[in-house]
Amino acid sequence: MTTPIQLVAVANRGEIASRVFATCRRLGIETMAVFSDADADLPFVADADYAARLPGSIPSETYLQGERIVRLVRASGGQAVHPGYGFLSESADFARAVLDGQLVWIGPPPEAIEAMGSKVRSKELMRAAGVPTLEAPAEPTESDLPLLVKASAGGGGRGMRVVRRLDDLGSEVAAAEAEARSAFGDGTVFVEPYVESGRHVEVQVLFDTYGSGVALGDRDCSLQRRHQKVMEEAPAPGLSDEVRAGMHQAAVEAGRAVGYAGAGTVEFLYDPATGRFWFLEMNTRLQVEHPVTECVIGLDLVALQIGVAEGRTLAELLPDGAPAPSGHAVEVRLYAEDPAADWQPTAGRLARFDVPADTSFDLLARHGIRVDAGYASGDVVGTHYDAMLAKVISWGPDRGSALRSLRGALRRARLHGIATNRDLLIAALGDRDTLAGTMTTSTLEHRLAKEFADLAPAGDPDFAPFVAAIALAARDTEQRTVQRGVPTGWRNVVSQPHRTTFLVSGRDEPVVAEWYGDRDGFRSAGEEDLHVIEATPRRVVVERGGFRQSIDVHIDPVTGEVHLDDDSMVRQSLRLLPRFTDPADAVASGSLLAPMPGTVVTVAVEPGDAVAAGDVVLVLEAMKMQHTVTAPHDGTVAEVNVEPGAQVASGEVLAVVATGEPEESP
Repeated sequence: MTTPIQLVAVANRGEIASRVFATCRRLGIETMAVFSDADADLPFVADADYAARLPGSIPSETYLQGERIVRLVRASGGQAVHPGYGFLSESADFARAVLDGQLVWIGPPPEAIEAMGSKVRSKELMRAAGVPTLEAPAEPTESDLPLLVKASAGGGGRGMRVVRRLDDLGSEVAAAEAEARSAFGDGTVFVEPYVESGRHVEVQVLFDTYGSGVALGDRDCSLQRRHQKVMEEAPAPGLSDEVRAGMHQAAVEAGRAVGYAGAGTVEFLYDPATGRFWFLEMNTRLQVEHPVTECVIGLDLVALQIGVAEGRTLAELLPDGAPAPSGHAVEVRLYAEDPAADWQPTAGRLARFDVPADTSFDLLARHGIRVDAGYASGDVVGTHYDAMLAKVISWGPDRGSALRSLRGALRRARLHGIATNRDLLIAALGDRDTLAGTMTTSTLEHRLAKEFADLAPAGDPDFAPFVAAIALAARDTEQRTVQRGVPTGWRNVVSQPHRTTFLVSGRDEPVVAEWYGDRDGFRSAGEEDLHVIEATPRRVVVERGGFRQSIDVHIDPVTGEVHLDDDSMVRQSLRLLPRFTDPADAVASGSLLAPMPGTVVTVAVEPGDAVAAGDVVLVLEAMKMQHTVTAPHDGTVAEVNVEPGAQVASGEVLAVVATGEPEESP
């Protein structure tokens, strides 16, 4: 018997909430968002028919408050709850709270979540079901290295450590336990063999509430960094028919062993050298990478989840059975993170966020680009949640065309205001291992991340300031209310060029652009062959050596920063420097500045303490990661301006380490 759902609340945020709302709109189902104070102005809140505030900003006060969410949904007249992914999506207690509140849970039974929620227990269940599992000896020796320490209750790389020396095993287990306890509230960890060049392959499954289940294809998620997925694709390339069929069968058996219902993903570690695979874990929820499966099978997985929750049978939902995959789909995760700061998460205002797409949160009608984004231009990326900005998905007739199309979309994206991993994604999509389909879980970490760790903005660094200066001059011309006929930069007696000074992204020292403006337009003072063909505050066209380039310009109306984009060579952000520096803007020598907005976790020193270069001064937490701030040189702690729990802004002076010996008290 089916019970049509009329109103769905999503106990989550960002792009996953918008993704569920999109399907609900197509099905004629009303929607409800819950939102924290930090998220009040994000697009997902406006996407919903109704919205309820969760006071606070940090996850423990908001999206992890299961009982409060249930009360809000009930009070609003909501009928069903979709958990999305992350937060409470794999909490058996939350699933029970939803069901106890007489609401429909769009997810698997609490018992299945519980069984698969513990990686230790799930491996025992898989062994009993005949699914291959990795095992480490109780007393490992040097010959068993490398080993992997993993959190039993979590994922996403947290609570995970690779051990390459037996002497490090104890300390790495302790570190993993502490991180797992902080991230998941459960410090249980286990140890298994680490397959150095393995591939991460997963199978999408769907079960109804009557015990029938099916595999809906597979995905490869091998391109990872710090054990977090960066690129996913479907179908998984390079699998033999025998291996693919074996994985699909093992995945269905895994779901059947725990009485699964709804959409889920069974993850395997695959060794290309031997053709063997082993069970890793089952994600009892929708996956971040589900769009690539939707592209190649042409089915809406959220709609299928809702159908199962309404009581429909697998035969009703898939009358023709599981569709064969069509074409190839690739997804990358666009993150707010800084390559110049060891890929640390970044926060701040997105001055411009524009990724070309054929659709968003929907099935593609033809081969093209889909973008599922949680942010829009002008939104603020905070420090409280995951740093993912969007998922960019390409669907093509074959793997090569999908990779090329996705790379092109990223090149044409206009991303301003904060650092992102866009250039690394472009490089990874064109890498030899990616193109050959031979990438492994260590490819990005061992080679690509190091090769591209110092990614500099593309283009001629001396050319960008000139273009920025001309764009600013063109803006001044447009904004002028008097003497509009006089060219910007006009001088009756030309004794020297105009000089415009910028700080340029990726460069430590200021850069000066020298230029002239007269009735014939703008020209460079330093390069005779450089001619300005067209100049507006939005676009500058230049010609040099007979070659013309059109550069997109975005002048941030809030900060005044100038952002330049060209598909092939220019991607720069420049900040105009005033001619005279305000003394109040200077900071003392030895000042330790916050590298990003965040929360102070610990302070390890006090004023007067002697420190050596590299000693820990304090620890910040931002976007679920901890960042250690160390002493830049030997010296004495002169100031400590923060305490544990304090919220700090990027660039704020946290402490000052002065050189020299501490002064003795009289």
